Amino acid sequence: MSETRAAHSAARTGGPDQAARLARLRMSSLGAVAMLILEFVLGIIYNLYGTAPTSAKSVGLFSSPDLALHVVVGILLVIAAVGQLIRAISIRHALSLWMSAVGLVAIIAAGFAGLGFTGNGASGASLGMALAFAVALACYVVLVFALPSSSRASTT
Repeated sequence: MSETRAAHSAARTGGPDQAARLARLRMSSLGAVAMLILEFVLGIIYNLYGTAPTSAKSVGLFSSPDLALHVVVGILLVIAAVGQLIRAISIRHALSLWMSAVGLVAIIAAGFAGLGFTGNGASGASLGMALAFAVALACYVVLVFALPSSSRASTT
């Protein structure tokens, strides 16, 4: 019965090759989740131990090692999210396409909020980063759970 369901799922999504591509997309979603968590941890470290900007004094993006690493991981996260969206477009899987697009937009929004925060230390910008992070994380977690794993993809 399980093989029948897997075969039906593969046929519905375009065959074994499609299932394998979806499994790869799932793995890249898992990578995005890991990068987002790392980004969150680096942001919290800076929040606790770094020099917070004020309305009178901004901080440079590379003014401390933890903030510099936060910025670099953020840039890599944007690149990974763009790659994820390109893969989702090539697969033509609706859920993957929408979640990847919303995840990318949320990551970009968090980046702009971060730029605003380093400029003036506004609480709203910090909240914007946190909310955008949560949206991006939710998008990629949905894909991790919704897409087939490589073991299920190889049985089709």
